[in-house]
Amino acid sequence: MAGYSKEDLVQLIKRFGAYLTLKLSDLFNNLDSWSVGGLAGLAIAILFIWRLWRPRSGTQRRQPKRRAPTPGSSGASNLSDANLISSGVSTPEEDSRDQNIIDEFFQPIKLTLGQVVRQKLSEGRKVTCRLLGVVLEETSPEELQVAKTKVTVRSSVLEVLLEITKFCDLYLMERVSDDESEKKVLSALEDAGLFTSGGLVKDKVLFCSTENGRTSFVRQLEPDWHIDTNPDIIFQLARFIKYQLHISPTKTERTAANIFSSPSLELFFGCV
Repeated sequence: MAGYSKEDLVQLIKRFGAYLTLKLSDLFNNLDSWSVGGLAGLAIAILFIWRLWRPRSGTQRRQPKRRAPTPGSSGASNLSDANLISSGVSTPEEDSRDQNIIDEFFQPIKLTLGQVVRQKLSEGRKVTCRLLGVVLEETSPEELQVAKTKVTVRSSVLEVLLEITKFCDLYLMERVSDDESEKKVLSALEDAGLFTSGGLVKDKVLFCSTENGRTSFVRQLEPDWHIDTNPDIIFQLARFIKYQLHISPTKTERTAANIFSSPSLELFFGCV
């Protein structure tokens, strides 16, 4: 590489080796958070660096330029500079330059939303989710009743739901007070385009008249994940459902290892 002598490269490779050892230690300690693509990218980066820095035949070693002593300068200063070069000790500027080069090869791997969803859901294949307060802006059956024309689907959650339907069997469910509320909900989901992607159909939108009814739906469907805002339902299902996500605007204590919490569904997947 331009600007580097053989000794420079040796020192840089040593630093890179130490940095790589640290990164690999972190990798094996957190292997579940890395994708196969990330591992492949790391291997390619290492191979690229090795080929780039491999000694080439016929390459002449660059000799440091000698500087003529200036009047008033001491010979000790020149001697110190010569010792610094010969000993291979790097300057802070060289350290910073070397670290910048190394850091370029360890930029965080940006996953797609689909990859994040699959990773967060631990490859789960069936998901049940309540509508109020998660998918809809409305938070209670009473709000559905008083809505004059239609209810509102939260736009920020749409992309996440569509990604979930690509590889999960998704069921949406809610407690409603009347048939008119059901129609409003189905109309809102249809207008938002959730039925046109092919992953969600109207038959997978379930309605009941009580909170216990929603609990029964979840028990019968036996999903890998259930998403809800009601802490009582989350608690009741903890023994039966593999994973649960409690959507709550306030931070809640984790009551079981299989229960997670987030202010919203999209924030759980890192979407803002």
